Amino acid sequence: VIKCKAAVAWEAGKPLSLEEVEVAPPKAREVRIKIVATAVCHTDAYTLSGADPEGCFPVILGHEGAGIVESVGEGVTKVKPGDTVIPLYIPQCGECKFCKNPKTNLCQKIRITQGKGLMPDGTSRFTCKGKQIYHFMGTSTFSEYTVVADISVAKIDAAAPLDKVCLLGCGISTGYGAAVNTAKVEPGSTCAVFGLGGVGLAVIMGCKVAGASQIIGIDLNKDKYAKAKEFGATECISPQDFKKPIQEVLAEMTDGGVDYSFECIGNVGVMRAALEACHKGWGVSVIVGVAAAGQEISTRPFQLVTGRTWKGTAFGGNSLLVWGLVTDYMSKKIKVDEFVTHTLPFDKINQAFELMHTGK
Repeated sequence: VIKCKAAVAWEAGKPLSLEEVEVAPPKAREVRIKIVATAVCHTDAYTLSGADPEGCFPVILGHEGAGIVESVGEGVTKVKPGDTVIPLYIPQCGECKFCKNPKTNLCQKIRITQGKGLMPDGTSRFTCKGKQIYHFMGTSTFSEYTVVADISVAKIDAAAPLDKVCLLGCGISTGYGAAVNTAKVEPGSTCAVFGLGGVGLAVIMGCKVAGASQIIGIDLNKDKYAKAKEFGATECISPQDFKKPIQEVLAEMTDGGVDYSFECIGNVGVMRAALEACHKGWGVSVIVGVAAAGQEISTRPFQLVTGRTWKGTAFGGNSLLVWGLVTDYMSKKIKVDEFVTHTLPFDKINQAFELMHTGK
């Protein structure tokens, strides 16, 4: 058993508490990882807020991490102690019908236990002050050591800087993959990206790499425009600057609507606007943001009858992206360093959440 520091969420709506936790050794087909760096994501905040129907407490949150394998359980062949890895919140077992279908990355092998905050055998590897602590998204990267299923790790280049590539554990892969993998943006196309946070910037980067000729960034916070243009946005607009709905503005700007739109906020009203900003006959809108529990999307069916497509994506539609993106980053084909705005010590994790909530 390893004793280490972890940021524990004891209950919903309260700040994280830095505690000493005990991390049990990995069982069969499990891997214990020394987490070197982790990022914070709105999904962590969503669960912490109490809005997540799958939220279990007390829990160790975090799902954008990178680290070194400390030890492995019986039967683990993919990785060995000393390997550099990124934990995957959507695993790749390679055996279930989802993994065998090239149309999806939504491996279901450990989905039920993962959703309950437990390891595949139905137990937890974390304890604190004599209490069982739940796992989160199969990763729990807000701990100096964590245990994950062996199908939930991507072994990566040992030379990759972990304080940067940890972002490939969710945000960058999700946005980039939404553009190149889910939407399959083509050269010369027009794109609109709603929400210019980390995921939105990654979508812009993906659209640019795919050869889009016009990439319009949409956000209420104009402080984000310079960064969006650095990543490839050709222009940025705010819905507050217009008297008419943003979808009408975009239709006018692009001669009838964009070829591809992406919702990176998790707001059902914006999801509708993103679909309706698409061009009749072929426009595709991809939902990337996660809306709160119980919310529903709506539009007039005629929007779809007249040839628009509504799609969704998780983790960029392909967990295998992580390996490729590390390679692309190391060969300077994609930006990663530029996504990092602040680097804080572990005990300032609540401050990191504050910075995220203020859009900084």
